[in-house]
Amino acid sequence: MRLRKAIARTYMRFSSWTFVHEPLPEQAMVIGAPHTSNWDAIFMAVAFWSIDRPFCFFVKDSVVKVPLFGSFVKKIGGIGIDRTRSTGLVETITHAAREAANRGETFTIVLTPKGTRSPRPYWKSGFYRIARGANLPVQLGFIDRTTRTFGWAHSIHLSGDMRKDMDVIRTFYSDKVGVHPEKVSTPRLRGEENE
Repeated sequence: MRLRKAIARTYMRFSSWTFVHEPLPEQAMVIGAPHTSNWDAIFMAVAFWSIDRPFCFFVKDSVVKVPLFGSFVKKIGGIGIDRTRSTGLVETITHAAREAANRGETFTIVLTPKGTRSPRPYWKSGFYRIARGANLPVQLGFIDRTTRTFGWAHSIHLSGDMRKDMDVIRTFYSDKVGVHPEKVSTPRLRGEENE
């Protein structure tokens, strides 16, 4: 971890971007938006390495199968998932997070709810279901090209009123601009339409 922290600190010393954050709870989910670039992953790693905080994140299984790069992704916390099959992944993650929290472990799950760098009309609802099922606070992680800042700045406990919770999330991200502004999407879940 010492080497990772040194890499992160060196990167931030020479970068024109600034890492801003507040303390994380012992168990947390950090969502990242607007997700528009591969740089988002670099900012994420730098952020967590700089504070010595272990984290895990999910990527397409094809990424972790790439020689050398795949090993690197797994080493920094990447977990490959097969997005073509419905495998009960949300339930599995929720159960594992609940068990880890019951044991008092410190952990951070990082998700990009949009699920892709391209624009899309809806976010994926997995983050919402996992956070609710495991009773995890959701920390709102961000990248903002306008202010050249990245990190996390607000934490919410989801109430179960999806539209109300997403209104809070939309308000937070309303002034955030991704690395590629043309790829930004409004945070919205399909389930809000049923409320």
